Amino acid sequence: MHLKTLPTQERPRERLVQFGPDALPMYELLAVILGSGLPGKSVLTLAKELIAHFGSLKLLFDASIAELMEIKGIGKAKAIQLKAVFGIAQRWKNGASLSRPRLQSAAQAYEFAKDVLGQAKQEIMLTLLRDVKGTMIHCESVAVGTLTQILTHPREVFYPAVKHKAHSLILAHNHVSGDPTPSRADLCLTRALLRSSEVLAIRLDDHLIVGEGSYTSLYEKGFFRRREHY
Repeated sequence: MHLKTLPTQERPRERLVQFGPDALPMYELLAVILGSGLPGKSVLTLAKELIAHFGSLKLLFDASIAELMEIKGIGKAKAIQLKAVFGIAQRWKNGASLSRPRLQSAAQAYEFAKDVLGQAKQEIMLTLLRDVKGTMIHCESVAVGTLTQILTHPREVFYPAVKHKAHSLILAHNHVSGDPTPSRADLCLTRALLRSSEVLAIRLDDHLIVGEGSYTSLYEKGFFRRREHY
């Protein structure tokens, strides 16, 4: 049965809104996450097949992306989406908190930034805002560019820092080519931002260029004034 043929009040999304997640069986919760099925197979049928294939929640949660994709109708995007939800559930089960990370090195900043930038097909610039102790208080995308460059202005970069009353910020952007070597434009932008940071009294601590499995830190390369702590 296709979802569109169901009365509105019987559709999983509408029932979740009205009654909450506890009122829905597991296959309906999965259907809400999946969003859609495929021609000839409704999302509810797809969710039931997913449960039947693995037999238990533990085996379903432990399944790899490749194993999830063995189910017809579960493509890479849906498999990744499921793994993300399962990961959140597992962390909740293990008592993980949503505490803000301490960014005390370029490597730590890179580990955070690479997860946000992911496999972006265009250049994206992030600002990682920190308090006086180096704890990240906010992350925001401040510019999206083309395949090869980002056009931005210091006001776009520093506006979130002013808004969130940040002590300092780390800039990070990706190179779609996968090569993290700083370009001339990267260096020119960094110089302009350093001048702005002095005027605004908001410290720019580093500029990371994120590549395919690696990064370049302009702080580590000596482009920034050395400090006792990152």
